Amino acid sequence: MAFIYDRNDLLSHTLSHTVQSALMARPLMSGISPFFVVSNVGRTIEFYCKKLGFETTFQEPEQNPFFAIIRRDGAQILLKSEAGVTPLPNPQRHPSMRWDAFVYVSDPDSLADEFAAHDTAFSKSLKDTADGLRGFEVTDPDGYVLFFGRPR
Repeated sequence: MAFIYDRNDLLSHTLSHTVQSALMARPLMSGISPFFVVSNVGRTIEFYCKKLGFETTFQEPEQNPFFAIIRRDGAQILLKSEAGVTPLPNPQRHPSMRWDAFVYVSDPDSLADEFAAHDTAFSKSLKDTADGLRGFEVTDPDGYVLFFGRPR
């Protein structure tokens, strides 16, 4: 019987190691970047940089850009404007589609304080939500709603 136990134990260990190796070899994803169609890229860059502390990592062209990438820490947003194309944030599609982006923040209270110090208007103030989150909402100039928070 000891032989069967050892064999099963070895098989279990080998399978566990194989599964672990497969998971560890899997490519990691470090973020996802929403793509917002905006009415004016320059105005949107100014809002995100001045009010929310983002930085512009790319814009084309330098003057009057039609495309830009903005970033703060691991959060990144792609912005584009096109003549005749109107922004369509999720809340404008349907009222139950509250957000265009969920930005995970480990300390939403401190971030809310930082944003308030930059006179950022909150579309929903910092609170514990009915769906088990703690955070707040900010709406950008084109109506895109970002929730900054975390699960409670």
